[in-house]
Amino acid sequence: MTDTSTQSIDIDAPCDKVAAVICDFPRYPEWVSAVKSAEVVEEYEDGYASQVHFVLDAGVVADEYILSYEYADDASRIEWHLVKPSKMQKSQSGSYDLADNGDGTTTVTYTLAVELSIGMLGMFKRKAEKMIMDSALKELKRRVESGSA
Repeated sequence: MTDTSTQSIDIDAPCDKVAAVICDFPRYPEWVSAVKSAEVVEEYEDGYASQVHFVLDAGVVADEYILSYEYADDASRIEWHLVKPSKMQKSQSGSYDLADNGDGTTTVTYTLAVELSIGMLGMFKRKAEKMIMDSALKELKRRVESGSA
């Protein structure tokens, strides 16, 4: 059984700007420390990525995998799942939910469920998920608010 973790953060930018950063996969290595490369391998007719190949190196954890993406019409929800098992993962699914706060800020809720191919004690797995989510949300916030997107 795969546990699901969820965290949220407020970003000082409108939803469309946050979504644009999330959907600009080739630029992930510029701001996501563990991502060494991200290549769009398939696109929908509207130009949004449908499949992205990632190479990840977070020191003790290195992996290579393809995620399949789906989007809400207004990009307020961006969700993904692992196309096939990788060296480190049996499955992965997740989403970003973007909520307009009405004041030019956006609340981003990140949900992630990962089933690893290697055994890991539940306590360590939860700590690793928390670190991944904390890092992902903080790096997203920094990237969007810096205006580098």
